[in-house]
Amino acid sequence: MVDAGAPLAEVRNLSVDFHTRYGIVHAVRDVSWTINRGESLAILGESGSGKSVTANAVMGLIDSPPGHIVNGTVLFHGENLLELTPQARRDINGRKIAMVFQDPLAALNPVYPIGWQVAETLLAHNVSAAEARGRALDLLGRVGIPDAQRRFNDYPHQFSGGQRQRIMIAMALGLKPDLLIADEPTTALDVTVQAQILRLIKELQDETGMGLLLITHDMGVVAEVAERVVVMKDGAVVETGPVRQVFKSPQHPYTQQLIAAVPSIRAGATVDETRPATDLLLDVRGLSKHYQMTTGMFASRTEEVVRGLDGVTFDLRQGETLAIVGESGSGKSTLARTLLGLSNPTEGTASYRGHDMFRATPTERMALRRRIQAVFQDPASSLNPRMYVGDVIAEPWIIHHDPRSAAQRKEDVAKLLTQVGLPPAFANRYPHQLSGGQQQRVAIARALALRPELIVFDEAVSALDVSIQAQVIALLKDLRAAFGLSYLFIAHDLAVVRDFAHRILVMRRGKIVEQGSTEQIFDRPQEPYTQELIAAMPDPDPDVHAARRAAEIA
Repeated sequence: MVDAGAPLAEVRNLSVDFHTRYGIVHAVRDVSWTINRGESLAILGESGSGKSVTANAVMGLIDSPPGHIVNGTVLFHGENLLELTPQARRDINGRKIAMVFQDPLAALNPVYPIGWQVAETLLAHNVSAAEARGRALDLLGRVGIPDAQRRFNDYPHQFSGGQRQRIMIAMALGLKPDLLIADEPTTALDVTVQAQILRLIKELQDETGMGLLLITHDMGVVAEVAERVVVMKDGAVVETGPVRQVFKSPQHPYTQQLIAAVPSIRAGATVDETRPATDLLLDVRGLSKHYQMTTGMFASRTEEVVRGLDGVTFDLRQGETLAIVGESGSGKSTLARTLLGLSNPTEGTASYRGHDMFRATPTERMALRRRIQAVFQDPASSLNPRMYVGDVIAEPWIIHHDPRSAAQRKEDVAKLLTQVGLPPAFANRYPHQLSGGQQQRVAIARALALRPELIVFDEAVSALDVSIQAQVIALLKDLRAAFGLSYLFIAHDLAVVRDFAHRILVMRRGKIVEQGSTEQIFDRPQEPYTQELIAAMPDPDPDVHAARRAAEIA
């Protein structure tokens, strides 16, 4: 019989090694923690600290080879999961223990509709087809997928990154598991949807006593959700304790470094609020992008037209950082893709230094691509999995016939890796051998390789832990000052935006609903939607959330 006072889940002295061509990597070293029913435990740490490997060990998802669990036990309801047969694990995974993965595009099957994929989780555990469809529709609605009935048969590529993450969360919550492992579950979500998802998870905990293992680098989410926290570095636990104790009185130098790197949402913007009085770089007028909706496997056209962009007008000057914020599906990424020439506009114009971007000749477009670079939201799909990291970074020099020698390329790749906080030895690894945050840093290094005039960042720092995020933002500030770089910065982390951007565009349903200086948008927002976004920002102070909960109870 299970001891009623025993923890829901317990990891004891877990160690995981990976055998690589460069030797053994000790990814997890003697890690221990417990979770009780109804409790939320957060694991913090940099990319590569062993957070996700620990979670994968609990789920039985360590690839072997090259990974090997060399020591430890993983107890769930008192039973050692590491000793179960594959069939016994399948009966537990999904029903009793569920997981939300960091990369929804890789986790969702691209050839099946999203409704079928959510229902499949239920069908695999003997839920009837009719009930599975009804519950899938309810779950999609609860996680904030608009018009779930109509979009039930749409495919993953037809959703934004944030919407795909919501679909993953719906799949994980379908069977009301006893333990939910959430690996960066809100990384791709804007603040309003993030607040909605966190409320949903909390409601399920209250209803079912579900335990939550939260892997994240968002200190605001930890302060809002978790009771206890485990801090990991280089595969080992360096500090653990109640959230307030760790946040207010961190003992380990690494924990102190993490807390110090968190951008404040209450401090005033640190950028120069004076708009750069320099050359006009980008001039966008009346830009629209309409989509004819389709349905079914053969993409039959419907009468419905979705306005991904609807009359967007703005400009950007040299040396300026313009942030674009708004909910997932508001048109932020559509705007970026259209300006990058990856999608054709329905109407409107965009000029770069006075030259029409949409009517450029192939030669002019090639030159334009050297001056405009991009860092996309999903590094796993933007990095070639067959190329070494060093070759990925050096590829732009080859494409644009840069005359530097092979030796010089190797040296410059090492410099770029160091600039974005990675060791030069990573040049000899493949992208899949890096964590999500490390992959994103490689993508940023590649964008910097050609020293462009404008870089479009589409949620480029959302996958980075706070210390590396602060390092990358500082690097981008230095490059902006040194070379007059301009940034079009799409983000949902408003604290980062406040510290980094000169101006902000707020988008909703394809339109700009408000724009102005960073100070104006944060301190004097005019539109109710902008006010809602700012109010939903998670605060990294546990005392703030404690006061809010007390006020709600009262």
